[in-house]
Amino acid sequence: MSLLPEKPLVISPSLAATIGLEEATLLHVLSDIALFHSVEQRNGYDWVEISGEQLQQFVPFWQPRDIQRISQNLRDQGIILIGSAPFASSNSLRFAINQGRPAQRAPHSSPASTRNANFIDHRWQPEEELLRQLAQYSIPREFALEQVPEFVTYWSERGEPQRSWGSKFIKQVLRLWREQQTEQSRKNREQGMFPEWRPSQDAFEILTRQAGISANFIEDAIPEFVLYWCERGERSSTWNSRFILHIKRQWARYTAVIQNDAEPRTIPADWRPDETVFEVLALANIDRQFAERQVAEFVIYWKDTGRAESSWNTRFLQNVKRNWANRIALPTTASQTHETGKRSYSSGSTRARELIDDLSDRSWAS
Repeated sequence: MSLLPEKPLVISPSLAATIGLEEATLLHVLSDIALFHSVEQRNGYDWVEISGEQLQQFVPFWQPRDIQRISQNLRDQGIILIGSAPFASSNSLRFAINQGRPAQRAPHSSPASTRNANFIDHRWQPEEELLRQLAQYSIPREFALEQVPEFVTYWSERGEPQRSWGSKFIKQVLRLWREQQTEQSRKNREQGMFPEWRPSQDAFEILTRQAGISANFIEDAIPEFVLYWCERGERSSTWNSRFILHIKRQWARYTAVIQNDAEPRTIPADWRPDETVFEVLALANIDRQFAERQVAEFVIYWKDTGRAESSWNTRFLQNVKRNWANRIALPTTASQTHETGKRSYSSGSTRARELIDDLSDRSWAS
């Protein structure tokens, strides 16, 4: 039986004296692997990837932790580049051989003094000097240390070498700190809705001058808007923007109802408002049951007057909105409610006006 059943490993004595015996052995093995495995061209290097099982067939006398240690030594000496996570944890090795001449071995020198661009170690931690530099930007030490796991994971997955991981870490922590401060500033500007809230003058001008919406219409919508958001209990820094959007939607629905219902006629005994009316009221946050309870009295009143209207839907919308606003602003007794209802029905009955003027009428409030 042959004492050499396998292909022997040929090691250059001068190379072993220069970079170390173990390092020269692994370099010989990796060079042979690179000759017979497919390579990937990237950044001017031929990258090879081999599984842990395959590699240990060539070096069965080493444990995974030995392969990790020796491959890192080769990387620190600038002989190979490593593009994978530590071998002992990933069980694979992605490497490229640096075709330049190996540097003279310096056992007592720091690895950082011999490397150019290196891949991040899964145990990487920022040095105290880095933390002191971040403290100069008023960044707490705890915040900086909280970013380390994500930083290491991200760059391990990217598999890109860097000349200075400390500089990269400072940039990332600064960016995250500024993002947090911006978000905190935004939250500090948020406030809850309160009963005395009113839209800003700018919001009024946008709605009246640019959108052409009646100022009286806007005023009538404020109590409903405030009540709705007070009950929701939300906080926001954009109440004016929300109010503008709310009013524009309401106005569009109101004008659509007016344009689609323009023929004067008396109210039928079995009249009911269109479903669109309830949709408009819902936009104003007015309870549907509140509106439904007013239909019968509304029909009786206008049936008795015999008056013809071009839009009973619009008249009903006016009536419900006014009664709802009165209900919010000033709770009344039963008799007062009846009187308020009569006033809202008959308001403006002695003058012929455009429907859009009726919509903006505020005589009920005086």
